[in-house]
Order: sequence, then structure tokens, then C-alpha cells
Amino acid sequence: MHRVGFVPCGPSRAGSEAMSRIMAADLRTTGVTVNLLLPGGLTATGMLPDDASPEGRRLLEPTVMAPPIVWLASDEAAGVHDERIIAANFETWRRARNV
Repeated sequence: MHRVGFVPCGPSRAGSEAMSRIMAADLRTTGVTVNLLLPGGLTATGMLPDDASPEGRRLLEPTVMAPPIVWLASDEAAGVHDERIIAANFETWRRARNV
């Protein structure tokens, strides 16, 4: 995120992405999987001001995260590791990887 006034959010997101990639590499042979899940755009979390959504765009609902979270916690996702998953495009991502 590169928005004025969002100092805590942008750098912390970048840091968590970098840390996740390092953890994925460190844990690759352990059976522990590490993936990164992002909503895919501005999300109505209560952290954004009312005018944060650019004209013509709607905020994503936080529930966009639910299907990939449930799937990632399932046995079906056991072999998925070191992926950057965009929740808003989750079904497209799954079809592209046949998972």
C-alpha cells in the first residue's frame, strides 16, 4: 500500500511479505507450510476513512478472506507452500494451479 497517511499499514505489509518468504524458505523441508494471503484491494476493515475508495470502485468486504482461509486450513491445501494468494481472485488462482 502506497497511500499518504498509511505509514503503519504499507511498511508492515511489506515486512510481513518479506518475513513470510524467508519463513517459507527456512521451513521448506519441515512439513510446515507458509503462504501469504491478501484481500486483493482496499477492504472495508474500519481502518480506512469513508473517502478512501477511489471513485467508481467499491471496497472489498472482509469476508472475501473466508474461502481461502478455510481452504488453506484443509487437507486439500497440504502441499501448497510459498504462495502469494489474492483472496479476490482465489478461484482463478486455484483453477490455474489445479488445486
